[in-house]
Amino acid sequence: MNLPARVRVTRPPLPLSPALNAAAGRLCPDAPLGALSGAALAIAGGSVIGAHLRWAGGEAANVDTGWRGRGIEEALAQTAAG
Repeated sequence: MNLPARVRVTRPPLPLSPALNAAAGRLCPDAPLGALSGAALAIAGGSVIGAHLRWAGGEAANVDTGWRGRGIEEALAQTAAG
């Protein structure tokens, strides 16, 4: 993965902490956050800038507008897949 220098992608343990849960909800408002089976988050400067969330029967992904097109979407999908 070739990401911007200050961006890291991680798979946090579930259930998400309250702060990560709030950030994931902001990025993917239709995701059932209490029923997640997997999550990958992109973090830059201490802020969550992208999320790829999975649950039984669905998934959602989003990256903050200013960070799109920099390989973050692909890194999130790859990390979420396993």
